[in-house]
Amino acid sequence: MSAYRPDQRGPGNRSALGRLISVDERAFVDDYWGRKPLLSRARDLPGSFEDLMSSASVDELVSHRGVRTPFARMAKDGSLLDKSEFTSSGGFGAEMADQLDSAAVLSAFAGGHTLVLQGLHRLWPPLIDFVRDLVDDIGHPAQVNAYITPASSTGFAPHYDVHDVFVLQIGGAKRWVLHPPVHTHPLSNQPWSDRRDAVENRARELPLVDTVLEPGDALYLPRGWIHSAEALGETTIHLTIGVASFNHYDVANQLFGVLQDDPQLREPLPAGLDLTDSDAVLPYVDHVLDDIAATLDDIRASPEARRQIARRLGRRLADITRPEPVSPLRTISFMTSLDSHSTVVWRQGLIARISSDESRVHLDFRSKTVSLPIEALDAVTQLHSGKPCRTGDLVGLDQNSAVVLVRRLLREGVLVPSPTGAASSTVSE
Repeated sequence: MSAYRPDQRGPGNRSALGRLISVDERAFVDDYWGRKPLLSRARDLPGSFEDLMSSASVDELVSHRGVRTPFARMAKDGSLLDKSEFTSSGGFGAEMADQLDSAAVLSAFAGGHTLVLQGLHRLWPPLIDFVRDLVDDIGHPAQVNAYITPASSTGFAPHYDVHDVFVLQIGGAKRWVLHPPVHTHPLSNQPWSDRRDAVENRARELPLVDTVLEPGDALYLPRGWIHSAEALGETTIHLTIGVASFNHYDVANQLFGVLQDDPQLREPLPAGLDLTDSDAVLPYVDHVLDDIAATLDDIRASPEARRQIARRLGRRLADITRPEPVSPLRTISFMTSLDSHSTVVWRQGLIARISSDESRVHLDFRSKTVSLPIEALDAVTQLHSGKPCRTGDLVGLDQNSAVVLVRRLLREGVLVPSPTGAASSTVSE
């Protein structure tokens, strides 16, 4: 969990996470994260969520943005509506047949179907920025959907999610009913439908929480908590921010990746072995357990081997998260006038491993490696701190070398122009 940063976007300069919770961030981490729900009323939060989504935003996305499935779906009483019922071709020049048909969406919505707009962290600019900040705050991947529900309708039956969620009420009032898990901390391959009977039975019990969310309220739910929601009296809009929190099993998975490098564990079982005979297979199970135990002892004794597992987890995070988008034309224009006064910053959310040898410094990213002269090491470390930096202030480089380095890193999408502008003010003596 990152510390509070005063340069964060959002009302009152609160961090992205700070906008969603009514308790101190440390208290949230210690007492609620992955453990129990947290209901935060609008009066206890720093501001509304109108900058993120509104009814006008929904109308714009449906009618003017060419949104396609699977970025949208419609559901009623737990059943999905076939996409052919609410999509059509966009006409000349945009013939893709799976675009939202605004009139068909209206008809289905008036008939009681909930509209779900998915992946808005890739579609809607305010949420693109907000979710990027939130990922930095919590250190786990996140995405966001919008649920637009007709009056007095229930979009989905009681269920649990395999990710943590923050629910942000945007418009209307919605009743939320919460029950404790029947399967604590479910993994991504353990959906609620695998435990449908247990979920339905638990949902018949007295709920632990039965509350109504009004505009500006927020609700945090750890994965596995059973929930259902019902619109009250009018159309409701809420955002669900899903957080795919990494867990101990993810660490174990990276350990399995290391184990596959052991040639003994890759050795085939004997030909002719009856795999349906558990007694015949058992000696090989014991043999593998002994091999794993020995390998684990070696890993435990080696700081570098343990660090390798940690690095694998970091690479996994880099694989499934996206850094902030770059603006190609703005960047090209910025590069054209680049000089020692130009201010740049490391691209938010861009994960890199920095290493060096006698002659080069290497920046390893998810899809490429950028190698630079060793003289740039201190400047790269300075930039990697994430603080805006004037090109002429890079340590260890003369002005010409600094400009060359910054231009290269801008071109590679490692740096972006600082939001403060092309040049920072100089400190007068």
